[in-house]
Amino acid sequence: MPSMRSLRLSRRSLLVSVVAMGLEAALPGRARGASTVRVGMIPDAGGTQVSIDQKKPLRDYLAGKLGRDVELVIPTNYNATVEALGNGSLDFAYLGGLTYVKAHARYGVVPLVQRAGDRRFHSLFITQRASAIHALRDLRGKKFAFGDINSTSGHLMPYYAMLKAGLDPERDLTYRYTGNHPATAKAVEAAVVDAGALDESVYRAMIDGGQLDKTKLRVFFTTPPFVDYVWVARKDVPADDQRTFADAFLALREPRQAPILEILRGSSFVRATDDEYLTLRMVANKLQLL
Repeated sequence: MPSMRSLRLSRRSLLVSVVAMGLEAALPGRARGASTVRVGMIPDAGGTQVSIDQKKPLRDYLAGKLGRDVELVIPTNYNATVEALGNGSLDFAYLGGLTYVKAHARYGVVPLVQRAGDRRFHSLFITQRASAIHALRDLRGKKFAFGDINSTSGHLMPYYAMLKAGLDPERDLTYRYTGNHPATAKAVEAAVVDAGALDESVYRAMIDGGQLDKTKLRVFFTTPPFVDYVWVARKDVPADDQRTFADAFLALREPRQAPILEILRGSSFVRATDDEYLTLRMVANKLQLL
């Protein structure tokens, strides 16, 4: 029969083990000494397993540059990506302008790099080729599609463009959220809605890839340029790791890394700063989206 002293020691050992397990569960992956780097991407082009598999060249490239295993994650929606950075589930992430502004305000994420074109990005308004819609004012009384509510190019800037054109989306039209840019394009193509707004790079990639019938669609309005997508780091990722991650994107060149650049819908990358997002932050505040 065990002595009282041994029972006390056993209880103490059990308590220490339970506390240690609790602390480990509470710590983010990097703090637990995990070797895998978790990289997230907002589901701007959809978040299925197929889309993750299509990005395997990017994952392998980053793993080679970082010297670590990389797990690529596409959360279910834009906000889930922001929260994953906040709770330590992700080390790095690809965000849209609005999701970046939110993540920076909530969790202090660090902007690293962006495609050169992200400094002067555009939203496209599309409709059916035979449609009578030729300007924003023609959207009155129509059915319209935005992407995700937290999308910069699929919601924030198109909504702002409508307001500047004298349209009140809440009063002047009927709208829905499709969840992502391809879904918006498909809804317009199938005439489920009369028009929609989406990311210019996604639309062109879908046209070039034969995913949309260009004979059925046309662009009737392009927004003024704005700053958009950016790759970020969680604020407590070591500075050396942040630098290595950013350098991996800055080193991308055609034609050698053309398949990776095609996945990223860009041709080159530049460093990003928070100051670039001042105007976007102002618009988001004005529309009460922060």
